Amino acid sequence: MNFSVEKQNGFYSAGSYEENMLFATLYIIIFIISVPCNLLALWVFFHSKSSSSSNVFLLNLAIADMCYVLVLPMRVIYHALNSDWPLGEAFCRMVGFLFFINLYCSMYFITCIGLDRLLAISLPLKGQSVRKSKNAKVVCAILWTLVTFSMVPVLFSHQTTNFLPSGRNVTNCNQLYLENGSIKAFVSTAVAISIPLFSLTVSYILILLKLRGMTFNQRKSVQSKAIRMILLTLVTFIVAFVPYHIHRLIYIERHKQGNLFDFEIRSLAFGNRLTSALTCVSGIMDPLLYFFLAQNYKRSLRRL
Repeated sequence: MNFSVEKQNGFYSAGSYEENMLFATLYIIIFIISVPCNLLALWVFFHSKSSSSSNVFLLNLAIADMCYVLVLPMRVIYHALNSDWPLGEAFCRMVGFLFFINLYCSMYFITCIGLDRLLAISLPLKGQSVRKSKNAKVVCAILWTLVTFSMVPVLFSHQTTNFLPSGRNVTNCNQLYLENGSIKAFVSTAVAISIPLFSLTVSYILILLKLRGMTFNQRKSVQSKAIRMILLTLVTFIVAFVPYHIHRLIYIERHKQGNLFDFEIRSLAFGNRLTSALTCVSGIMDPLLYFFLAQNYKRSLRRL
């Protein structure tokens, strides 16, 4: 996770009017779709009689997604005003703080769901002692605490910068898109994506190997659900999280080198915004995960 704070202007580029309207529209669409889906998930999981480890992780994922998309209106305002931040320093810090907390919590809860399914399929009896809801709640509490404390420096660092692009006085909220180009930022970003991606990849390879070793009757009861979960979580990671972190690494590395042409600065700034926007797609993808993994969510959705 990149927790560094940008002190210089970096690769700031306000972007064109069309670009800003594109991102504002994208955030509005994601907000409109994801809010009701995640609200339904929260209602279902809070009222569910099942206290399985899977439901605990799904509930926390829904909470993270809900908090995640609730800060999107701030980004809509920013882009609707053509990359001008009108809400002041405190809101800028809080938006960055909440956005990245819930981004990384979402990633790690998806990873927990993958590991939980690995235990359920590979060790259906022995894994029950580990897959207790109490243990899942402890894991979730640890993740929330670690990620939150990691992001605390954002709340105590200056985040707004004034610019005069094309003669227009605007205030940029650094924490929305900019990052510092330090070695620490590079390493933390690489580690942040490598751990969950490696864990999920290994988990799913082991699940597929276990399915291959099952008899037809054994495989029939779990294969369809397992394959759907694998596909959904991998697609979510590949679409939402991997591009963001790969571009972040490129962005940080180029930031360290400096001496870039204007078109490179604009390209890096646009890529930064685009991949950051793609992370929000998880708020739409994750309800599909609830639909296939949680029968009570599926029943509630079908009754609407």
